[in-house]
Parts: sequence; structure tokens; C-alpha cells
Amino acid sequence: MLSTTSRRSFTVAALLAALAAPQIPAAAAASRPAPTPAPAELPAPAKGAPVGTRTLHLVDTSRPDPWKPAAGHRELMVSLWYPAAVRHGQRAPYVSKELSKKILGTEALAGVRTHGLVNALPAPGPRPLVVLSPGFGMSRATLTTLGEDLAARGYTVAAVDHTYEAPVEFPGGRVEDCLICDRQGAPVVPNRAKDIRFVLDRLTAPGSGLHVDRRRIGVAGHSIGGASAVEFMRQDRRVRAAVNMDGNFFTEPPAEGLDRPVLLLGAQRERTAESRADWERTWNRLGGWKRWLDVPDGGHMTFTDVPWIADRFGLGDRIPPEAVPFAFGTLASDRATALTRAYVSAFFDRHLRGARGPLLDGPSAAYPEVTFLK
Repeated sequence: MLSTTSRRSFTVAALLAALAAPQIPAAAAASRPAPTPAPAELPAPAKGAPVGTRTLHLVDTSRPDPWKPAAGHRELMVSLWYPAAVRHGQRAPYVSKELSKKILGTEALAGVRTHGLVNALPAPGPRPLVVLSPGFGMSRATLTTLGEDLAARGYTVAAVDHTYEAPVEFPGGRVEDCLICDRQGAPVVPNRAKDIRFVLDRLTAPGSGLHVDRRRIGVAGHSIGGASAVEFMRQDRRVRAAVNMDGNFFTEPPAEGLDRPVLLLGAQRERTAESRADWERTWNRLGGWKRWLDVPDGGHMTFTDVPWIADRFGLGDRIPPEAVPFAFGTLASDRATALTRAYVSAFFDRHLRGARGPLLDGPSAAYPEVTFLK
């Protein structure tokens, strides 16, 4: 019988493969053009403040790439979102046509409008920094709705693509595929911690051009990105708070000696014995402020853009039926977006800004989908 960790990885891999598969056979595609979907726009940030965005190509000359040493130094792509000083400008596309085909099997995602204004002038003043790490096999773009929302609330946000762990596009249109998606036991978490440290070093260095408050830094991630966020905070005292969105822990022992705030935001863990046991093991080692929230009607993808993408582009027939309950549950995509934004921002507001709102103190009538387990 597959363990919960293996079952989660297998189901997510099946889901991503289904999404990336072409919608029509190649022969049929040659005989008739693919339909062009109506223009789509990501859910707007909860706050109406303008958001700027830019893309960084970073090269870590201190280490070779761990997954493809022949490629040379480790290269990373990063999306930045931040409070903008202007309200008008060119909106960034969700992804390019080429990357959309890798993610969805069509160019449809390239037509999605985000709310980030390309290379907009940053608003003045130092801002708390939050670094985001996506799930295994998933693009950093799948955390865009969360990143834009945090930026509209006053944060500088950096979402990291971990090269060769998902399709990644570099300047000039070069796309590197996932090299280790079928490699069991790869040391993903330790490598991601190194990636995050390098990005954090670059973003907080003098002359970076960013208005970052180096005393207020948080990390968050989805799936193995969430486990990596907590592990990185354990290693690096610069980080004051971390969020794990439904990620099993792969380090041993997990979170040993961690004394800073951690939010565990999961789905279906209350009723899944092995998943609950994975977090119970870590919970007992967390020595700082902590909360464990569960979304019983949600799924593993609830905390990403994937539910919105599946709804907007009608992907129900392409997703394996056995993957649907685990991946999405029964929670509507608009509620998934709303509760993810609300609880992640409330956590960072409390621990990076000292703003003590009531949302993390107990169940909320505004979000009845969320259960407080601990």
C-alpha cells in the first residue's frame, strides 16, 4: 500500500500530466484551429492598492546545479510583486505561450491577465518581505493570486522557480523541463533551502533596488515548498515566520529546535490518518507560536491557482477521476482563493507587522470552511 507521501506525489503528478496533455489529438489539431478562450483575469487582490511586478534571472555562482551539473551554475527565475507608486501600466501576462503549453497543453494561460504592472515604480518605504516556494512539479506562477494579494497589502513578495523541479522559462525563451519529477528520494527540501537562501541574500543585499525591511522576513510554500519554507526558517535566523500549505515534511527530524511562528494550513488532514500523523510529528517539535488549520472540504491544490484554472478553462474531463477528491475536494475555487489569502495575510500581519487581528484566534463565521485543529 502506498504511503500518504507517495500517494500525494503520485496523484499530483497524474494531475499535472493531465493538465499539460494536449486537449485534442495532434492530427485533429492540424485540421482545425484550437478555440480561443475569452479573455480571463485572475481574481483581484482583496485590497485595491496597485501592484507592481518584475522578473529576475539569478545565477548562483557559488554552486553547480544539483540536478544537472553539466548545466553549470545554479540558475533561478523569480517573480516579484510589490506595492506600486502608480495605478496604470502594462499588466503582466500570467505566463508565456510556451510555458502555458508546458503547464496546460495549450496557450490559453498566456491570455490570462494578472494585476501586476510590469516594472512599475515601487511605492516608497521599506516593506516586509515574503518568499514563496511552489509545489513539486508546479510553476511559481501557480502562487500568483496569493503573491499579488500580499503585495496589495503592503508586502514585497518573491516567488521562486526551482529549476528542473518544474518547467521553467528563462530569458530568450529557453524552457527547461522537470528532470527529477520521476526521481524518488531526491533531496528536494535541502536543495530548496539553498535556493531560498540565495534568493534572500540577493534581495536583501545593498543596491538590490528593493524597499525591503530586513528585520521582517517571512517564507511560505505549497506542498513540498511549504516543508521547505519551515526547514529554511529553522536554518536561517533572518526569517521570523513561516507558512506550510499542505506540505508533508521530508526532513528528519522535522523542525527540530524551531522557536519561531509557524502556520500549518492543510486540507483533509483531520480525517487522513497518515497525513495527520506527519504533521503531529512536527507539531510536537515546534517551540514557538503555532496554529494548525484544516480545510476538510478542500484539496491539496486549494492553496494555489489550480482550482481557478480548472474552473476557468473547464478541465474537469481531463483530470483523472481518482485525483479529483484529493486535489480539489468539493470547495469552490473562489472560496479557496479567499480563505488562502485571508489566513496567510493574517499570519504575516501578526508576526511581521505586529497587527493582532482575530482571525487566527478561533473559528470565524466569515470562513466556516476552516477548522482549528490545534
